[in-house]
Amino acid sequence: MERRVRVRFAPSPTGALHIGGVRTALYNYLFARQHGGDMLLRIEDTDSTRFVPGAEEYILEALDWLGIGIDEGLRMNNGKIEAVGVHGPYRQSERREIYHTYVKQLLDSGHAYIAFDTPEELEAKRTEIANFQYDARTREQMCNSLTLSKEEVDARLARGDKYVVRFKVEPNEDVHVHDLIRGEVVINSNILDDKVLYKSADDLPTYHLANIVDDHLMEVSHVIRGEEWLPSAPLHVLLYRAFGWADTMPEFAHLPLLLKPDGNGKLSKRDGDRLGFPVFPLEFHNQKDGTVSSGYRESGYFPEAVINFLALLGWHNTGDQEMFTMNELIQQFSLDRVSKSGAKFDFEKGKWFNHQYLQLHSNEELAELFVPTLKANGIENPDKAIVAKIISLVKDRVNFVPELWEQANFFFTAPTEYDEKSLKKRWKEESPRHMQELLALLENVPEEDWHKNEQTTDENGNAVTRWHLDNVVMPWIEKNEYGVGIVMNAFRICLVGAARGPHIWNITDILGKEETLRRVRTAINSIQ
Repeated sequence: MERRVRVRFAPSPTGALHIGGVRTALYNYLFARQHGGDMLLRIEDTDSTRFVPGAEEYILEALDWLGIGIDEGLRMNNGKIEAVGVHGPYRQSERREIYHTYVKQLLDSGHAYIAFDTPEELEAKRTEIANFQYDARTREQMCNSLTLSKEEVDARLARGDKYVVRFKVEPNEDVHVHDLIRGEVVINSNILDDKVLYKSADDLPTYHLANIVDDHLMEVSHVIRGEEWLPSAPLHVLLYRAFGWADTMPEFAHLPLLLKPDGNGKLSKRDGDRLGFPVFPLEFHNQKDGTVSSGYRESGYFPEAVINFLALLGWHNTGDQEMFTMNELIQQFSLDRVSKSGAKFDFEKGKWFNHQYLQLHSNEELAELFVPTLKANGIENPDKAIVAKIISLVKDRVNFVPELWEQANFFFTAPTEYDEKSLKKRWKEESPRHMQELLALLENVPEEDWHKNEQTTDENGNAVTRWHLDNVVMPWIEKNEYGVGIVMNAFRICLVGAARGPHIWNITDILGKEETLRRVRTAINSIQ
């Protein structure tokens, strides 16, 4: 830790950012912030065939929405991409000349060689040799600068033959990778193939060369990435040695996979589609095939909830605390408490987190967030003070802001239909007569008394609201021996259209006298 901590998140612009990639970015960010270091972002776009228009903007917007700040590299600033830092360019496609220098260095030092094998020749060799891999045992049988004369190699290059540059892995060497999560990992070089480092077809390096060169030149101190890159780590160690950079090689930490909620294997978009949850932070419109994938933001999640949820998928704190602010995560995060095994993606727990954060928002904040849902349902220019009051009555029943409509729609629109199950169970033969009598009773309540209530406490010390309308209606029910449940359930159906909703006097308080009586009259005439 004597070096300044510098970590990087290096996604590829090949589509939407998977939620597993978001967690990788988050862990990098937490580690950097905890150690007073830098969070870099660069785009690894060397695979030009898989590039998806709009993916780069999507990645940066997602991180911006989640509050994962970028100190250096590419980042979003007021909706526009900007590059910040002295180690640019930060897109690998713009660093071709840099990579050329290091490809030549490896060729000159004998750590790499040029291979001219065509796809057909490689396929023929795979057919000939079971489990074929291009390595020390097979490279002498192939068409490359190790088997061809210098003159023939030069001639092929001069006439423009396509080629790749492969790293020359020496056989039977134990390669040690120290992983901050998994400890010492030892891989024998015999299982490594001579990986392609550069392709003349697109004049770009592969991930293996580009990420080593970039991490070195950008002074990255720690590489925190997904477990899927662990098999490549020995090759990367060998590349650092080949360049003479072993002393400044970053430390590695390979994060556990996010696993399917059910069954085995890595979490995929298909799992989300199948079980009904997003696997991307934002909704993604794929410009290549026209498909639209759901996102956490558009599904109604708060960014703080997504961060909290993801942080605990693979990392655990020392106590029982589950709710963390970003600052608390920064203070408590530690790689030594990151699990070695994969984490099941419990999307129901994600909903639970969103519910908790929704409760932490003020009713006024939620009212602002609820406005688009109201407009989508034809409610224009609502009184936000009344909306906030309504939300206070129902918010404990929802996980997401849009769900407030399902719980509260009757406050905004009078019922035109009545729930059949509620009617069958709670609307009795005598209900129309009860409602006529209740209507006459309520009509005589002065307007100034309609909303009157007082706050008291019950025998257990809990806050209780005593409504004036209770003093009007309950004695009438008791005097006539109608049964409180029979009358009040029918009354609720008149106002709501179903047997649901908060306390009945909270409903009449918000509806007001005129609307309450109108709904009762309508129900009496409508319910057969």
